Amino acid sequence: MSIYACIPARGGSKRIPHKNIKDFLGSPLISYPIKAALNSGLFKDVIVSTDDQEIADISEKYGAKIPFLRDKSLADDFTGTFPVTVDAFRKIQESDPEIEAICCIYATAPLIKAEHLTEAYNDFINSGCDCVMSVCEFSFPIQRAQVIDDKGYLNYREPKYAPCRSQDLQKCYQDCGLFYFYSKKAIVNGTVKTTRPFIMPRYRVIDIDTPEDWKMACALTKAVNELNYE
Repeated sequence: MSIYACIPARGGSKRIPHKNIKDFLGSPLISYPIKAALNSGLFKDVIVSTDDQEIADISEKYGAKIPFLRDKSLADDFTGTFPVTVDAFRKIQESDPEIEAICCIYATAPLIKAEHLTEAYNDFINSGCDCVMSVCEFSFPIQRAQVIDDKGYLNYREPKYAPCRSQDLQKCYQDCGLFYFYSKKAIVNGTVKTTRPFIMPRYRVIDIDTPEDWKMACALTKAVNELNYE
């Protein structure tokens, strides 16, 4: 199967300027997912989809390919990663009609490992699903979430679950924003009908959007690496 990796990395980050190429514990942030993708040996090429020449140059330095610069219409604050991945798939398909799948990997994923991609890929192939998405379990049962009413009092959002023990409630998962394997069918149809989860440990998941997130990500990554966690 001809499969590619696509790492979306636009240049317009506002809360953390040049976030994708900012130094993160000695290397540009984007270098971590590039290395993981290359080390997995899964992909014919690791593509970075960017509208920014500086990001393109740094990504190439770490082994990624930049066969095109992304159109500005797909690089604003409201463009999701799925249309960017579809765009990359179509552009790749022009030179490689044999492409059958693509994996979107976030540029802000310093704790991703090649092994995660390999395991998720195996499930993707064996299951025949449209998508395998990285997820992690919510740290607290969402059924017991509380809301603040118009008088300022706390109430259970779903009172029927108030007396339940945490271990008796169904586990719930969130999209942890690390990677997504997509089939050609999903890309061509523009919709995902069947998705399987790849469950990530929570200590390898962090959303880097603010300077505070950045500090937390640095501390977490340093700790995970020093402790040699799987």
